[in-house]
Amino acid sequence: MPQVRLVGENIEEQGVYQLRDALKLAEQLELDLVEISPKADPPVCKITDYSKFLYQQKKKQKEMK
Repeated sequence: MPQVRLVGENIEEQGVYQLRDALKLAEQLELDLVEISPKADPPVCKITDYSKFLYQQKKKQKEMK
């Protein structure tokens, strides 16, 4: 079973979770499971509002220009 490392301010116990458990937790919080570091072992994911995440990414890119 694939595993992911969960990080974020809304996670009580950050650490390595089974993917299905991470998805269940995101569903319970009515948020999305977003992969932020796919090349890590295990991949790093964050439970967040995906539309808000995209907005913040675009904002960061604009600031860099």
